[in-house]
Amino acid sequence: MTGQSLASSELLADVFRNDYQWLTHKLRSRLGCGENAEDLACEAFTQLAALPRLEEVRESRAMLMTIASRVVYEVRRRKRLERSHLATLTHRPSHHHVSPERKHLVLAELDAIDQSLQELSEKARQAFYYKQLEGLTYGEIGQRLGVSASMVRQYVATALAKCNCAKLTSIG
Repeated sequence: MTGQSLASSELLADVFRNDYQWLTHKLRSRLGCGENAEDLACEAFTQLAALPRLEEVRESRAMLMTIASRVVYEVRRRKRLERSHLATLTHRPSHHHVSPERKHLVLAELDAIDQSLQELSEKARQAFYYKQLEGLTYGEIGQRLGVSASMVRQYVATALAKCNCAKLTSIG
């Protein structure tokens, strides 16, 4: 272990000792669930440990709360996506019963697609959603986003490519 990685490990251990209980308490009061708070606090520390220059973090608690807020947002976003998909499945006719395995595969595929779309710019994501969910034309989308129709076409093509790549990745 190099001197710098040893220093980072020691720093992380100090931050964990000093701030883990504090972060868990903050998350517990925010979420109302101790188990979820501990899971999210662990995820926040995992992400903190992955920072390339941990020693440059001046306010560990502020950084932990920022990371934890992002983790909470991501968990809630995934839950909303899952609930939306499950609601769609429950409105299907009964002869379209979906097995738990199939449901799991579809949710994993949706999660992979969602993750891929999160890598796009905000305008590209919006263009894709407008096209796929609202059926708007490229011109209409361009007017809403303040870009040309050809730019919208590029955004949508990029998003579709990302979705196809995510679907292939989630399968194999």
